[in-house]
Amino acid sequence: MTIISLDGRSSIGAVRIEQDLLGELAVPADAYFGVQTARALDNFRITDIPLSHFPNFIRALAMVKKAAARANRKLGNLPERLEQAIVAACDEIIAGQWHEHFVVDMIQGGAGTSTNMNANEVIANRALELLGHSRGEYDKLHPNNHVNLSQSTNDVYPTAVRLGILLSYADLTNAMDTLCSALRAKGVEFSHIIKMGRTQMQDAVPMTLGQEFLGFATTVGEDVDRVHELVRLFREVNLGATAIGTGINTDPDYAAMAVAELSEISGESLVLATDLVEATSDTGAFVTFSSVLKRIAVKISKICNDLRLLSSGPRTGFGEINLPARQPGSSIMPGKVNPVIPEVVNQVAYQVIGNDLTVTFAAESGQLQLNAFEPVITFNILQSVRILTRAMGVLTERCVVGITANEAHCRSLVTNSIGIVTALNPYIGYHNATRIAKRALESGRGVTELVLEEGLLTVADLDDILAPENMTAPRRFEQRSAKA
Repeated sequence: MTIISLDGRSSIGAVRIEQDLLGELAVPADAYFGVQTARALDNFRITDIPLSHFPNFIRALAMVKKAAARANRKLGNLPERLEQAIVAACDEIIAGQWHEHFVVDMIQGGAGTSTNMNANEVIANRALELLGHSRGEYDKLHPNNHVNLSQSTNDVYPTAVRLGILLSYADLTNAMDTLCSALRAKGVEFSHIIKMGRTQMQDAVPMTLGQEFLGFATTVGEDVDRVHELVRLFREVNLGATAIGTGINTDPDYAAMAVAELSEISGESLVLATDLVEATSDTGAFVTFSSVLKRIAVKISKICNDLRLLSSGPRTGFGEINLPARQPGSSIMPGKVNPVIPEVVNQVAYQVIGNDLTVTFAAESGQLQLNAFEPVITFNILQSVRILTRAMGVLTERCVVGITANEAHCRSLVTNSIGIVTALNPYIGYHNATRIAKRALESGRGVTELVLEEGLLTVADLDDILAPENMTAPRRFEQRSAKA
């Protein structure tokens, strides 16, 4: 007889026999999960990433089950003795226990039924122990009849996913805030360092290195507010909708009561959707939230592209900044050090961008009263939140805080660039400035030297016009001409 172990592989050991629609199956005697979870383990060997990989999702599932039990008991549909055992088991899971028994693969068929049953079985078997019974004695307390009372996967699963995101997003925004602070600190530190700005990879006009880093900070910081705004979409849940939104097999007062209980248990202000049929099939909130995760990823990746360019060389590239050396860069080239931290963050961004496309396709593919593809939506969003959070932590701690500037080299590039001729436009005119720029490019001589040679401006005028503070911010100007 096949025995499904805790890791989903066939094994030999002490077992108990459980039965479902398809017949009998051996389950490890020490497992809190049951027969339906065991079948899912055998069916869905896809990613090798189990539900337990996302602890807040497990906690959210337990909170939903606890809320349902409390509501059912208050409505007289669940004996207090069973409710207390279910609640106690849920509290242990919320506290972090038994997560290793949530073993189903994150990507699964059945619209999340295997996830729901994994939770029902773990909670039921732990509750049975608390009541003094053995695991599998479902005549005393049943995963479906008691733990899943007044519920369906189709309201439990999406509610738990939404709550899991609400319990997780603060780590993401905290990581964004920390990265912003680090970038802003570098902006202040580098505020006096003049350098060339570039557009289309060509010299443009002078700026400060500080302005560049403050720009990085702003672009990350503005999306902190976007995340806070969009997670409010997940406060609307369909708990009580059961199978398709009609609330079949529930007390008329159950839905509102269960959502109120869940709000109290989780500490999150949740509201019942006004149209439960629509809410049961709709995945629009996930699409919107995933899109802002992609937006964050794109921005962070662009910053990492810039950091790699600005630190390129060190002698044959831009070489304007130095990234902290984190590991030897080559097995064959001595002394080479690569920008490994920005590189890994770039790769995280690519993954998040791909995850967003998956979420989009999965949301679009929903049919009629349910979207069967919520598991892959859930997996990709939770993964995006996790890896973005970690990537920004690594970028902050292992890269940004240790960046140094090559001030003299930055100034030398400005001095030797024809880009400074733009600052002369208001004083010598675009036509003259264009001619000077062309002569400088062809001859290799400096802009300042050529302007003085043609008598277009004085040394004093040039010193004033080309002062860093006058080239990197707006200023009022007056017409000038060279002295005789």
